[in-house]
Amino acid sequence: MKILDKVVVVTGGASGIGRSLCRRFAAAGAKGVVVSDSNAEEAANVAREIGGLAVTTDVRNEADVRKLVALATKAYGPIDLFCSNAGISVPGGVEAQDSDWQRCWDIHVMAHVYAARAVLPSMIARGGGYLLQTGSAGGLLTTLGAAPYAISKHAAVAFAEWLSITHARHGIKVSCLCPLGVKTGMLSEETEGIGKLIMQTAISPEVVAEHVIAGLEKEDFLILPHPEVLEYFKSKANNYERWLHHMRKEQEQYVAPLMTSL
Repeated sequence: MKILDKVVVVTGGASGIGRSLCRRFAAAGAKGVVVSDSNAEEAANVAREIGGLAVTTDVRNEADVRKLVALATKAYGPIDLFCSNAGISVPGGVEAQDSDWQRCWDIHVMAHVYAARAVLPSMIARGGGYLLQTGSAGGLLTTLGAAPYAISKHAAVAFAEWLSITHARHGIKVSCLCPLGVKTGMLSEETEGIGKLIMQTAISPEVVAEHVIAGLEKEDFLILPHPEVLEYFKSKANNYERWLHHMRKEQEQYVAPLMTSL
C-alpha cells in the first residue's frame, strides 16, 4: 500500500509513535489523516499541524470507536488504513491491580477488536482495506517486569495474525508493528531496570514511522524497526529452553533487584 490519496485513521495519534505516523502519512500525501486520541488538546494540535481531523476517542469504548469511524468517513470517505496504535505502559506481575490488567486488555486488545468490527464490513464490501496494529517486541518475546503489558501485547499479535489469515480472501491486508525501545513518554533516560538496557538501542518515533511506510509498501505482516527482534524471535522458536534460561538471567540482573513484593 502507498499512502498517497488514502484515508488514514491513527489512534493514540497525539503523541509518540502515533504522532509521528500522522505526520509521516500527511507528508506522504494522504487524502485525509484522522488524529484520534483521548487527549483532545494534543490531538487538535497535531491535526492543526498536518491539516487533518482530530477526534477525541476512548478506544476502550466501542461506541467511541464506532463514532470515530463514522466521523472519519463523513469527513474524507471510506477508510483505507486504520492504525490501532493507542497503548499504555503498566509494570508489575501477578500482584498488579485488576484495574491495570483490565486497562491493558481493553487498550491493547479490545480496542483492536472494536476497530476491526467497525471497519471490516465496509472494507470487505469494497474488496480491500488495511489494518495496522501496534503490538510490541514484548508481544513476540516478553517484557520483563511488566506482565499486564507483555501478555496483552502477545494477545494483540495473536489477533493480528488471526485477522490476516481469516480475511486475506476478502482483500484485507494486516501488518503488526513490533518495535523494541522507542523514545516516547513510555521510555526515558530515567527508566530503571530493564528499561536502561532497552534504552541502549532505542530509536525515535520518526524512525519507526519510516519503517512503517516501508513495511506498508511491501505489505509485510511483521514490521520490525529493530532487526535484532527477528533474530531474538528465531532464537526463541529454535530453542525455547535456552531462550527461557537467557531471559531468567536477564530477569535476575535487571528486574529482580527492583522488586519489592512476590
